[in-house]
Amino acid sequence: MLDYALMDAMARVVRTGSFDKAAREIGVTPSAISQRVKLLEERLGTSLIVRGQPCTATAAGKRLCRHVEEIGLMELSLRADLGPVIPAGRAPTIRIAVNADSLATWFVPALAGIEERLFDLVIDDESNTAEWLRRGEVSAAVSTAPGPVRGCGSRSLGAQTYIATASPAFMRRWFAGGVGEDALRAAPSITFNTSDELQDRWLAETFGQSLPRPSHWIPSSHGFVDAALAGIGWGMNPASLVEPHLAAGRLVALVPGRPLLVPLFWHWSRAVEGALKDITASIVRTARTRLAAPPSPGGGGSA
Repeated sequence: MLDYALMDAMARVVRTGSFDKAAREIGVTPSAISQRVKLLEERLGTSLIVRGQPCTATAAGKRLCRHVEEIGLMELSLRADLGPVIPAGRAPTIRIAVNADSLATWFVPALAGIEERLFDLVIDDESNTAEWLRRGEVSAAVSTAPGPVRGCGSRSLGAQTYIATASPAFMRRWFAGGVGEDALRAAPSITFNTSDELQDRWLAETFGQSLPRPSHWIPSSHGFVDAALAGIGWGMNPASLVEPHLAAGRLVALVPGRPLLVPLFWHWSRAVEGALKDITASIVRTARTRLAAPPSPGGGGSA
């Protein structure tokens, strides 16, 4: 039988990144935390923590962290079913992978009102978030992957609407003769990170091909909008973040009437489905009031 006090100590080291912070959370000394982790590693015969700044988990440590999370969530479900027979414990932490644009637009309101759980959000591109779930490093994810991950449930959320935007001054500087292929090859664009393909997808859907383009790299949803407002480059921005700027004339759509629709899906581990039931309902409900209807199959991403 695994010792859950030892595993809890290990999981807190991974979550906080240090033995000192984990010790403060539990209310013991860093030496006690270190001893618990060492004892667990000795019992299992494998390393669980890579000591450093910050401390990180080995592959085995990541799997055990997921197990600790699942146990906490299952105990929460059990307490809901059996009431005071099950004593209340610490609020379990749910690790969720979500893309930055969802976090900046609609995801946080979906978590409002959720009690007795803490959230540990992992930020990654929407095309990569499902991989976190496949690797067992999170319990749920917002992703563009349409099919359910093995051992998981899946619900369609709708589509995030993106608009290619730039400042009026940028448009005069780079697109005085119109937004054409030659101008797009020369005009600076903005890219979130190496996984960000939104600009290329929009170019392919709007002009029939992806075009080589110079780019700034700005890994922040609001920084993306700020960069467009400052005239640094053009980029794909969530409609809800730029609509006030478009209405006020601070930003301009590169090609009016050509948005990019990116379908999103909610995936969750069936092992903790009961403890996520209210979260799933809130996320689906919020997304469907804030996102567009997904494009029809074969209909492309633009409207």
